[in-house]
Amino acid sequence: MGDLKKNDPAVKKMLGAEPPIDLLEPNEETSCGFWFIRGPFLQKFANKKAFVFLNGLMGLIMMASYVYFGNTISTIEKRFKLNSQTTGFITIGNDVSTLMFGAFITYYAGKKGHKPRWIALGVYTVVLFCVLNGLPHFMYGPGEDALALTTEFGGMSTQADHNITQDILEKYNRQMLCQNEESGSVKCQSGDSSTGPVVVLFVAQFISGIGGSLYYTLGTTYMDDNIQKSKTPALISISYFIRMLGPAVGAALAGYCLSLYISPELHPKINNRDPRWLGAWWLGWIVLSIVMGALAFLLALFPRQLPRAYMRRQISKQESRQSDEAEVKPTKPSISDFFVTFRRLCKNKILMCNTLASVFYFIGYMPFYTFGAKYTEVMFKTSAAKASFVTGTIGLGFSAAGLLVSGMVLSKFKPSARWMAGWNVFVSLVAVAGLISYSFLGCVNGDQKGLDESSNELVVTYECNKDCHCDFVRYSPVCSYGETFISPCHAGCRDSVTFQNGSKIFTDCTCVKNQTAQGVPLPPIAYPGPCPADCSSQFHIFLVIICILKFVGATGRATNFLVALRCIDEKDKAASMGLGSTLMSSLAFIPSPIIFGYIIDTTCLVWGKTCSGKGNCWLYNAGQLRYVLSFSAAFFVFIGTMFDVGVWYLVKDLNVFDDKPSKPPVVDEELKNLKNDPPKFGEDR
Repeated sequence: MGDLKKNDPAVKKMLGAEPPIDLLEPNEETSCGFWFIRGPFLQKFANKKAFVFLNGLMGLIMMASYVYFGNTISTIEKRFKLNSQTTGFITIGNDVSTLMFGAFITYYAGKKGHKPRWIALGVYTVVLFCVLNGLPHFMYGPGEDALALTTEFGGMSTQADHNITQDILEKYNRQMLCQNEESGSVKCQSGDSSTGPVVVLFVAQFISGIGGSLYYTLGTTYMDDNIQKSKTPALISISYFIRMLGPAVGAALAGYCLSLYISPELHPKINNRDPRWLGAWWLGWIVLSIVMGALAFLLALFPRQLPRAYMRRQISKQESRQSDEAEVKPTKPSISDFFVTFRRLCKNKILMCNTLASVFYFIGYMPFYTFGAKYTEVMFKTSAAKASFVTGTIGLGFSAAGLLVSGMVLSKFKPSARWMAGWNVFVSLVAVAGLISYSFLGCVNGDQKGLDESSNELVVTYECNKDCHCDFVRYSPVCSYGETFISPCHAGCRDSVTFQNGSKIFTDCTCVKNQTAQGVPLPPIAYPGPCPADCSSQFHIFLVIICILKFVGATGRATNFLVALRCIDEKDKAASMGLGSTLMSSLAFIPSPIIFGYIIDTTCLVWGKTCSGKGNCWLYNAGQLRYVLSFSAAFFVFIGTMFDVGVWYLVKDLNVFDDKPSKPPVVDEELKNLKNDPPKFGEDR
């Protein structure tokens, strides 16, 4: 758009000879910055492209933070001896606060307020979330178990200290072996109190939910308010595409941090393929909080309205001969209007069916969102770092392709609402089929000594180790001739040999095989670590299915969003998204992690025992886990599909692209014809 001049005949035609407002200069509505941070340099960024990019970049970092937390859950469980039900409880903290405050905050901010500044305020609560998530490491340190596995554990400056620490190190070594006398056996582990870390992590999640919903609701409505409806699908898809890089960034960051030891300055005696490895789960929170704080500041600089959208509204008012006095003023936010608004939204059948479809879809996928890295780690016997990297990055290209393709198709062909709703039904059915296929993919525990698959029980006590007193021995698997024991003690090993290169074997193991099938004698030894398993073929099939689901699922995002946004009045957009967040939190995000966390815990075979009870789970029944998760997830997504069918039936008369307005096209055509010099402020091409 060129520079609009008040004396231009076209402008006079639209505004009259004496325009009541100067559209050429930044005003309270269109001025970038605040306080002394203003000026022409900032004003030229007051356009939709800049906001779409920055909003998408902010979403990228926020998504990265949530994915980072999910991908470090298994390490947090090991470090603080937590079970999956407890970590599931922690993850619902943000949804509890969203349920309590989200609807009213988004209603108020949507009715009255500077949306970009409200968004920035919400993002700063997520910055605090990042800081608090890393705090437990600085409060409690890496833990004794992690320190015991480092070479520095015996490296003190004085000989006395050296001898004391060497004695402790020898004690840890003896604890893994079969003890002849009960007096020398391992007693229960007092460990660190898990209450403190749980409280800190829950508070972090709770705080993030208060402001995080502001970004997701107001960011989208601000874009829709300042973009022509015909261009909304393409630009929203671009913003979603940028945001979609977040899981890859979060997973890559988690993968890198988990590949480092929990205290990077120390030298561990095990590698990251060992199940006892604890990665530097806390390190990524420092990076995420710094980047997110900087982006939130930039978001706060945007004006209340983008200049082009503001001019378009003013010109439209003049075309319609609407004076400022005759204009219908928006309803002021109040408690009574709050309830009236939400009662009106709850009576909207299309909105409610569309929202409930999303609720059940997310219930089904929640265990894979929350415990996805852990599921991959257990099912395909990968390291925590590799599982984190794979779950976040594989399929990203397919998701991006699906999102961009859907945005271009919607913008070019402008399909009807019924076509879009029908596509959502197809996407849900593909998701159901994909989830069911997960139940057939994964490595079995065929090498695990004593596992009874039919009863989900693991027999660990035999005649050969009944006098070894292994009840509280730490999980430290060993492999002997294709059989995995959960510790050297359970294998009946009474001694160990450490070679000059640092490798170790356990000897005098009474529970291992003593001869081959042909009767050839075998030495009674075991090697540290579980027996190797080749899960590559199942893993690659799993990745192919993930890519297909990512692509198809991404194509349904824009269609679902457009149907939800166009079935309500303009004034209710922010409130409807707040209602959606409330229903999503109360019906999906709060109960689902706890329920599925409990389900995951029921498949545990080996618990880390502490004096206060059970700690974290070290070994799962992989076969039972994948059946339970896959079929229960597919069931919930199928229920959501039924609501998608309801949306398809109800949207037959819904106008999505607003193809037949009388005034806006005229206004846009006039604006396109005014191409002279570059504008004096914030042109949005």
